[in-house]
Amino acid sequence: MTTRALPVPEGLDGLRLDVAVSRLFGLSRTVAAGLLDTGAVVVAGKDGRKSDRVSTGEWLEVTLPVVDEPTAVAEAVPGLRIVLEDDDIVVVDKPVGVAAHPSPGWTGPTVIGGLAAAGHRVAPSGAAERQGVVHRLDVGTTGLMVVAKTEHAYMVLKAAFRERTVDKLYAALAQGHPDPSRGTIDAPIDRHPIHDYRWAVVADGKPSVTHYETVEAFRAASLLHVRLETGRTHQIRVHLAAIRHPCVGDLTYGADPTLASRLRLDRQWLHAFRLGFDHPRDGHRVEVESPLPADLQNALDLLAAES
Repeated sequence: MTTRALPVPEGLDGLRLDVAVSRLFGLSRTVAAGLLDTGAVVVAGKDGRKSDRVSTGEWLEVTLPVVDEPTAVAEAVPGLRIVLEDDDIVVVDKPVGVAAHPSPGWTGPTVIGGLAAAGHRVAPSGAAERQGVVHRLDVGTTGLMVVAKTEHAYMVLKAAFRERTVDKLYAALAQGHPDPSRGTIDAPIDRHPIHDYRWAVVADGKPSVTHYETVEAFRAASLLHVRLETGRTHQIRVHLAAIRHPCVGDLTYGADPTLASRLRLDRQWLHAFRLGFDHPRDGHRVEVESPLPADLQNALDLLAAES
């Protein structure tokens, strides 16, 4: 067992205690509720109850069980580029084939492992296997990620993502030509009812909102700029598939394998190319951009030559 103690950050003010514990420590609601039921959560010196509401600055003491979770192995990650770093944050440009953090069944490289191998310290906040990670990109999606290096930065950035003040802009190559060429997809997402490795638009899923705009149309596909309001797993891929214009190369969500082969793609054409957020220390706006990786640029060049 290990005990963690910290004040309630502003972003969690007014939430139920079980929800606050879940978000602070990267636990499921069920696990957080179980800790409360066993008296493992103390608020301002008193045993907490699930329905209690937390207030900014209240001191939380949580006794966490030591569990056998996947842990990040310090391993150099070729192509993992540091875009920006200071005492509070590190922004990386993630290459394809790299996970954000360890997870059951994944034995490949991770952003957290790559940072550790390069000597970069990250915040101890979050679940053991994804400490410092405040948002994620799929293994097959490239682009920008910010990782917290301090507990304060972790709490501030997690709140910013939750409150939707972070600007996340992606480039996506969608099959065909979405109509209208500019629009919003507002459709709830949760796990696929049959295939547990996929996600889907389902009636009782979590609210999910994606804005897209066509910036260039080719004969077989359209280059989109996509802005996320929410950050569900596989959100862009699921939403584009739901309107019958999946990301080129995304065979998991119904993309045409013939087109993918013609464009020499072995993953979804999706890149997080711009990230903007308020710096967790002093609030100044941070804006970073990432160029297209070679495989995605090559696919665009092939499409342009066909048009």
